[in-house]
This record gives sequence, C-alpha cells and structure tokens, in this order.
Amino acid sequence: MSVAFQILRARTAELQVALMLLTRLPAGRITGPVPSMSAACWAFPVAGALVGGIGAAILWVTLQLGLPPSIAGGLALAAGVLLTGGLHEDGLADVADGFGGGRDREHKLAIMRDSRIGSYGALALLLVVGLRWQAMAALGDVTALQAAFALLAISIASRAALPVALLTMAAARPDGLGRSAAGPSAIQAAIAVTLGAGALVVLLGAMAALVVGMAIGAAVLLVAASALRQI
Repeated sequence: MSVAFQILRARTAELQVALMLLTRLPAGRITGPVPSMSAACWAFPVAGALVGGIGAAILWVTLQLGLPPSIAGGLALAAGVLLTGGLHEDGLADVADGFGGGRDREHKLAIMRDSRIGSYGALALLLVVGLRWQAMAALGDVTALQAAFALLAISIASRAALPVALLTMAAARPDGLGRSAAGPSAIQAAIAVTLGAGALVVLLGAMAALVVGMAIGAAVLLVAASALRQI
C-alpha cells in the first residue's frame, strides 16, 4: 500500500468522523483505525460545507420559486437543524442553562449535562433561532445566489473556529465530549481556519469576508471569555 493511499485513507476517515460528530449525514463505514475527534477537527469546515450547501440550495430554489424570504429562510434554517440533529441548538440551551442558573462551577457543569431544558435554555433558543431566521429573511434584499453564497460561507467559517477553541482552551471536565475532542495540533487548527477564511473570501469577497471574519472572531472570544469565567 503506497504512502499516498494511506494518507488519503486517513484523511477520508477523519472526514467521516467529522460528519458523524457534526451532522446526521451518512458517512459510511470506517475501514481501519478510527481517528480521534481531535484529529478530525480540520474537517469541521468541510462538514459545514455539506450542511450549508444543502441549506443554501434550498434557500436559492425557494427564492427562485418566488417564496417570501421569511419562508425561504425558515425552510433553509429547518434543513440545517435537521441535518445536524439540532446539535448546536442543544449545546446552546445547555450552556445558557448552566451559565445562567448554576451557583458554582460544579453546579453549572451538572446542569449542562442534564438533558432537561430550563428557562434560560428556552429563552436562548427562542432568541437565537429567531434572530437567525430574521437574518435569513433579510437576505431577501440581495439576489437569490448571493443569499445562498452567504449562508454557505457562514456555515463553513463558523465551524472553522471550533478547532482553535479546542487547541487553546482546556476541557471543562475530564470525561466529557470536549475532553475527547481536545488537543488538536496547531496545523489542524490552521487548516480549518484557512478553509473557513478561504470560503469567506471566495463566496463573499474580500471586504465582506473581513467584516464577517471579525464578527466570528469577536463572538468566539466572547463565548471563550465567558466559559473561562464560568467553568
């Protein structure tokens, strides 16, 4: 077996792990050793491209068919939730409940592990999903193709920030999912960031890419600072 084939099989397996973790899309069976989640983190933006590509296609088609932007955006948003199994929304609710209702670090972590949703989590979901829906509806001010490109770019770039957080921040607990994904190399994080930045530039243009990239960076820093203070 050639070295090139071994490398290709390893990267393919890492992409499969990323799809299994971040999406409900069929990823096939992994032949050979199963990569760790940290080794697969470079492929998170690729998983975002698949999810975002399907959502962008739905957004473009529905806008082309003449549906109101609010309906088209809602359908694209619903597709993204279905394709990810509500993974990000579930995480958002857990964080909101834990950070908002926990009296200390241990209590916050216990709340975040609880599958039940509280008032903080429900409010966070209502506000964030509502804002995302309104943001998609606002894309009706541009062409259908530009709206689809914007959704695809955000889907890729937003997932490119996660490996950086995994690289620079310690896991909150020794036995959680974050611990399993912790410890990616700087090269893996750099590949993810390069994929995300490249998608922004290609799909949105240099100036818009700079603005969106800065907004994503600010959001990541805000969440990271809150996590460091809370847990």
